[in-house]
Amino acid sequence: MLDATAWTFIGLLLFLGLIAYLKVPGMITKALDDRADKIRNELEEARQLREEAQQMLAEYQRKRQDAEKEAEEIVTAARKEAEQIAVEAKQKTEEYVARRTDMAEQKIAQSEDDAVNDVRNASVDIAIEAATKILGSKVTAKTAGDLFKDSLAQVKSNLN
Repeated sequence: MLDATAWTFIGLLLFLGLIAYLKVPGMITKALDDRADKIRNELEEARQLREEAQQMLAEYQRKRQDAEKEAEEIVTAARKEAEQIAVEAKQKTEEYVARRTDMAEQKIAQSEDDAVNDVRNASVDIAIEAATKILGSKVTAKTAGDLFKDSLAQVKSNLN
């Protein structure tokens, strides 16, 4: 009869046969293959996600650079506009000062002319008054009439 080792061997052969009959190695292989495929798919998905993340990062960096460039252009434009406004303001101020200076000079010239005319008129009035006093004391009525006629003739000739 068979000893315990032989029975153990026969049990092992039956167990291995049963495992082979039930296709357990195929199921294990299929399970391992399925798991390997699942891991491979997850790795592929992770790689795609990483690529998308890198693309998004690159896009955001480009957008940030564009935004920085646009901000720099806005600042540059604002500086140029401020400089232009300052130049225009300076020019307008200079024009205003020049106009005011011209007006002041015109007023001064007018005042000088008015003063000269006032002095001239006052001199004429004083001269007439002095001449009247001198002539009034020395001239008779007949001489005054002759002087008046001569003066009137001279005024008429000056007006023509």
